[in-house]
Amino acid sequence: MNPDLTVNIGRLTMQNPVMPASGCFGYGEEYAPFFDLSRLGAIVVKGTTAEPCSGNHPVRLAETPAGLLNAIGLQNPGVKAAREKIRELAHCGVPVIVNVAGHSAEDYLRVIDFLEEEEEAAAYEVNISCPNVSAGGMAFGTEPCVVESLVGNLRRSTKKTLIVKLSPNVTDITEIARAAESAGADAVSLINTLLGMAIDTATRRPVLANITGGLSGPAIKPVALRMVWQVSSAVKIPVIGMGGITGARDALEFLLAGASAVAIGAANFTNPMVCPETVDGIADYLSENGFESVSRIVGLAKESLRPVTGGVCGCGKK
Repeated sequence: MNPDLTVNIGRLTMQNPVMPASGCFGYGEEYAPFFDLSRLGAIVVKGTTAEPCSGNHPVRLAETPAGLLNAIGLQNPGVKAAREKIRELAHCGVPVIVNVAGHSAEDYLRVIDFLEEEEEAAAYEVNISCPNVSAGGMAFGTEPCVVESLVGNLRRSTKKTLIVKLSPNVTDITEIARAAESAGADAVSLINTLLGMAIDTATRRPVLANITGGLSGPAIKPVALRMVWQVSSAVKIPVIGMGGITGARDALEFLLAGASAVAIGAANFTNPMVCPETVDGIADYLSENGFESVSRIVGLAKESLRPVTGGVCGCGKK
């Protein structure tokens, strides 16, 4: 018997727990020649703003030994043009999740209001890593009270599934997750990229024109996994895990840590088949280990823990 891979995220029912991460899959056109997009659990389109955005000046990408730095700057055609792209994805037969971005609360609301009557836009993923111009450029996702206010306003504007994408560049990510949950979020996704930079020793200048950028790829996986573990213990809503996933084994770790679903980002650039291969790998693991559904392994690593009765403290020192 084939294992049941079905996952429920808010009002969404996904046929499996695997989706591409926003910003790494565009609108799917580049990947359609490689595999049938209907094999995905959902499609998450790139960050969408109320008006067209040209993004940051180049250089905007820099490879690192175990990842990728990006400072794209939310380049996108704006919500009106994005709507046509989203409509074209309807033939895939899987939920389309629209990543929503902005520089003010009004920006987010404009995107959601414009798409609210579009059936093809099944859910929203709110990128709270954007700078809030009314707060001097501080990211929306760094203060629980700001997150609660923003998510609360968006919750009142839509009945669709509302996912809040969390930034790892905070002191305590569980506080931010709880704020999103209390304001009405149906799920949280994490992590977004870690802030980093690179310097060209020949020119003795930062590689990125923006100086800093977001680090993704295998290097951030241990951090992402730890945060998913913590957040899934702190909230009751589903968690979508992401950060450094390169295949089924990585995805399984996130599921075992407490994620209900996973999103794959930078790995799509090096292996355009990584998403369907991950779906197959998860199914194989469940079959080989006698699990009838993927829900049976969500958070299972926590259930296997036993209390430690001395000898080693939390820092690993005796």
